[in-house]
Amino acid sequence: MHIFPRHSAKNVPPNLPPRRKGFSHRLRSFFRLAFRWFACFLAATMAITLLFRWVPLPGSSLMAQRQIASLWQKNKEYRFRYQWVSMDRISPYAPLAAIASEDQKFFSHMGFDFDAIEKAWEHNQRRKRVHGASTISQQVAKNLFLWPGRSFIRKGLEVYFTLLIEGLWPKRRILEVYLNVAEFGPGIFGVEAASRAYFHKPAAKLNSAEAAILAAILPSPLRSNAARPSGYISERAWHIQRQMRLMGGPASLRKHLGAPSKK
Repeated sequence: MHIFPRHSAKNVPPNLPPRRKGFSHRLRSFFRLAFRWFACFLAATMAITLLFRWVPLPGSSLMAQRQIASLWQKNKEYRFRYQWVSMDRISPYAPLAAIASEDQKFFSHMGFDFDAIEKAWEHNQRRKRVHGASTISQQVAKNLFLWPGRSFIRKGLEVYFTLLIEGLWPKRRILEVYLNVAEFGPGIFGVEAASRAYFHKPAAKLNSAEAAILAAILPSPLRSNAARPSGYISERAWHIQRQMRLMGGPASLRKHLGAPSKK
């Protein structure tokens, strides 16, 4: 009869070190974490964009960046001016001038004007002065959520937010937000603040010529002054007014924006 020896403390094998996690396991963990962050980003951006469909905007990313820059540079002359107004309190000449100047296909595209993008690409290949082809929707996405620049990351985010805005907002809301967050001068944001700063009247009282001048300075608001327009700005404003007439005037916007609400 064979008798097995009893296990003693001396016979117990020492504790083995824990197995090291393999590269594939760490890679899967990384992708799971990245997916969670990506899902949170999608949910958060969709929620805030949907919220901004109805509530007045307290500000924008560009506004915050300008104010931080003024504090960093200790610019005591910088004065921040911004006042949200609904579309019903904006002269119909203002949205008409913005569309005539910036994006005449605004009501027919889904955020991107591919014909304008192609023409801008061809122009930029031949000339040193770069021409942009951003639609009003793209400019809203950039001013509201992003930062100035031409990096691939920013452009990619601009595409995402543009699609989000076009999918969740009606065209009227996109235009309303654009007129309220656009930069019209140093510290001057929105058509209401611009109208009061340059013409000493509310945005509801803007006439065709004044709206055209405000639209004319949008490409370079920090170098232009609507109260004292240069020859180039005056000529550009005249061209914008001509386009406004060719588009059919304010009456042409009613089928897209609807009649003003009665208060």
